[in-house]
Amino acid sequence: MLPWEREESPVWKNLWAPWRLAYVVQDRKTDPGCFICEGLAQQDDRTNLIALRTSHCVVVLNRYPYNNGHLLVAPQAHKASLDQLNADEILDTQRTLSRMLQALQALMKPDGYNIGLNLGRVAGAGLPGHLHWHVVPRWEGDTNFMPVLAEVKVIVQSLEAFYDLLTDYLRKQES
Repeated sequence: MLPWEREESPVWKNLWAPWRLAYVVQDRKTDPGCFICEGLAQQDDRTNLIALRTSHCVVVLNRYPYNNGHLLVAPQAHKASLDQLNADEILDTQRTLSRMLQALQALMKPDGYNIGLNLGRVAGAGLPGHLHWHVVPRWEGDTNFMPVLAEVKVIVQSLEAFYDLLTDYLRKQES
C-alpha cells in the first residue's frame, strides 16, 4: 500500500495555500467583472498585482499561477480578440512580452517558457472579454510527483515576494 492510499491522513499530505481561499469562496453565480479593468481603474497596483503599466498594455501577476512567475500581459483597453487591437497596442504588447521574458530570465533563470493566448471560454479563457497572454516560466523537472499523484501544484514563492522582486527589477531597468 502506498502512503497516500492509507485510510488515516498523514500530516505531510496537507499542503497549505491560504491565498486560494478568495477563489474558493467567491460567488460564481454573479459575473465577477474584469479584474484587469478593475485593477487599472484603481491606484493600488500592489493589491491588484499590477507589476507594470505601459502606454498601451499592463502586466499582471496571475493570482492563481500554474508556476512560479506566471504573468499576464494584456492591452489596457478591454478588447476580446486580436483583430480589435490597433498597431500601437500590438507592438506594445509584443515588446512588453519580450521585456517580461528578459526580466524573468534575469530573475529566475527558467529553462523555457509557455506563452499562450486563450481565445474564448471553450479555449480555456477564464476572462474571455479581455485579451491576455499567459507567460509561464518552466524548469526542467518542474512537473514532479505532486501534480501527478496528489493533483497539487507547488508554487515555491508567494505572490507578494515575487511582485516585489519583479517590480524592483523593472524599476532598476527604467533608471
